[in-house]
Amino acid sequence: MPSLESARPLSPNPAATANARRPRMTLRASSGWVALDLVEVWRFRDLMFTLAGRDLRLRYKQTALGVAWVILQPLMAAGIFSFVFGKVAQMPSDGLPYFLFSYAGLMGWNLFSATVGKVSGSLVGNAHLISKVFFPRLVLPLSTVPSVLIDFAVAAGMMAVLMGVYGVVPGLPLLLLPAILAILLLLAMGIGLCAASLTVSYRDVAYVLPVVLQILLYASPVAYAVSAVPVDLRVWYQLNPLAGLLEAMRFSILGRGVFDWTLLGYAAGASAVCLAIGLFSFKRMERRFADII
Repeated sequence: MPSLESARPLSPNPAATANARRPRMTLRASSGWVALDLVEVWRFRDLMFTLAGRDLRLRYKQTALGVAWVILQPLMAAGIFSFVFGKVAQMPSDGLPYFLFSYAGLMGWNLFSATVGKVSGSLVGNAHLISKVFFPRLVLPLSTVPSVLIDFAVAAGMMAVLMGVYGVVPGLPLLLLPAILAILLLLAMGIGLCAASLTVSYRDVAYVLPVVLQILLYASPVAYAVSAVPVDLRVWYQLNPLAGLLEAMRFSILGRGVFDWTLLGYAAGASAVCLAIGLFSFKRMERRFADII
């Protein structure tokens, strides 16, 4: 029998040591605003940036014109609006060339509609990730924002070229543009999050949403000014937050038109409420996404 002095301590199990040092995460069910953990979303920022980069790479893959579609689409739409609303309907354009006037409205509209469309389809489009991997589901809608902003930056570059061609010089109102863009994104994110949550359970939303956006396009001052709306209908028309936002964006870029602080404040409040509703509905339904999708 070996003596106590000759006995050697047992070496630790490498596998057990590795398991003890491995980071662990405990998942617990939560509800309401408790589930809205932005710190956790920030911890998964690498995934968010990876998904955003993947979106940018795949969008124009195997296309002949590539990123040029970002410029061609609003240019063609602005040309059609200029003919229909400017030449045929003789709508006022605040003393600006109608092509430039409609292109400025389309910049704001495309940012809004693209954000709503991408956010609303972000969950169903990544169903394989949701059903197999744990991560904050809010990462998926947020990962769509960078590509939309890059598209807007490209369109803004084309806008600068058009302003140079038409001899329109921006003024101090241009400093308001970042705030207007932020409000517009908040509104689009709120609507998109509500639609994304509902699309998981009701795929009909994916078919209804494009129709609603098409109607909203003509119910917003994209190709015409708010001043063209009859006075007796203008109060009801301005209940649409996009009315004040698109008019404010056009004013900030071109320096023409009417800028109403009241309408912009109303749009900011409506966007904040819409975002709060979208986040709340998204987080309330998040626990069921993997089971239903």
